[in-house]
Amino acid sequence: MTRDPREILAYERMRPAQVVAVALSVVLNALDGFDVLAISFASPGIAKEWGIDRGALGIVLSMELIGMALGSVALGNVADRIGRRRTILGCLVVMAGGMLLARWASGVEQMSVYRFITGLGIGGMLAAINAVAAEFSNNRRRNMAVTLMAAGYPLGAIVGGTIAAQLLAAGSWRSVFTFGAIATAACIPLVWFLLPESIGYLMQRRPPNALQRINAILTRLGHKTVAVLPEVTAQQAARRGSILDLFAPQYARMTVLLTVAYFAHIMTFYFTLKWIPKIVVDMGFDPSSAGGVLVWANVGGASGAIVFSLLTQRLGLRYLVIGTFVGTAIMVTLFGRSDPDLRELALLAGIAGFFSNAAIVGLYAMFAQSFPTALRATGTGFVIGTGRAGAALGPIAAGFLFVAGATLPAVAFMMALGSLLAAVAILMLKYQETNVL
Repeated sequence: MTRDPREILAYERMRPAQVVAVALSVVLNALDGFDVLAISFASPGIAKEWGIDRGALGIVLSMELIGMALGSVALGNVADRIGRRRTILGCLVVMAGGMLLARWASGVEQMSVYRFITGLGIGGMLAAINAVAAEFSNNRRRNMAVTLMAAGYPLGAIVGGTIAAQLLAAGSWRSVFTFGAIATAACIPLVWFLLPESIGYLMQRRPPNALQRINAILTRLGHKTVAVLPEVTAQQAARRGSILDLFAPQYARMTVLLTVAYFAHIMTFYFTLKWIPKIVVDMGFDPSSAGGVLVWANVGGASGAIVFSLLTQRLGLRYLVIGTFVGTAIMVTLFGRSDPDLRELALLAGIAGFFSNAAIVGLYAMFAQSFPTALRATGTGFVIGTGRAGAALGPIAAGFLFVAGATLPAVAFMMALGSLLAAVAILMLKYQETNVL
């Protein structure tokens, strides 16, 4: 009987090269974490230099999120068609170019375009690296691998944010984007040399030299090769990663509820990440101190992701995710009622980050478990891309609520409701732990 190469990876011990592939997905998500938040670190300086109000700033803060939405949907499907590796390399080039262009922006219109371009690359990257983390890990470690990948986001924001705070203290906000472009470009050779193509992708697409390529990757990963590939069934041949397949009877309810949950929670999540620096500056603190509070939000986020990844080895995903949604709503509401005290702001931001990012990494693990290989990047990209409308809506809605005269406690409470809606959506989801090839 011919053994499916995907089963070799799924049931055998993970080899060092597989660990490297998962670790690289963590690094790439860390890069995303810094790239997305670069505009948040720079926003106080941008607002001061260009003399723009909160409404206009809210639009600038959301432009790369809109790009991420389109990039996730379009390029997630591309990753299921041309491969994870090539998609990631292309996205890195787009991201580096967008960050470099932002460094030279001279107004709101230019900055909005450049951040949109950067967002396109980030969106495609997110869909592809989620698939990489799932497909290079075994069944026992898959949830942990995907949640650790997602933990890279706040880790990137912590490291990059610490550097950004020093850059802001020493010079212009433009240096933040220069650093981001250099860091992004440096990841291109890492992917080129360290990340092979996904065996799951090659098994599904079956290019003419599939057996040779799969055996070369199995050897590189430290596993035995196979003599022949198992035949493709008619059902498997029909799976080509179409977005329409996500709404087939067996996937439609799951796709809709996961999208609603991600949309609603990410609205709350990005309200905090995008507005924390500006809120803290408006309380009378300098931009570098505001950046420090945002760093602590991401310290909490990284801690939440790591703790969550460990808990997945013993507890089910569904109720862990629901609990973190509820915790997020409570802490965001409390942050909005904080006194203008840096220690209190940092503490509340850190705890809010703990719960909100733990919920994000839990959702990523649910995406990887829910969609089969042929739809994994497409499904993840669709949910992330459509849900990113919530990411864009959060900062914009908060900006116009502030302009309309709403107080910080009122705005924080209204934005926290997104996480509660997400909890309801996951309660309605018929979710079971699976090992999908």
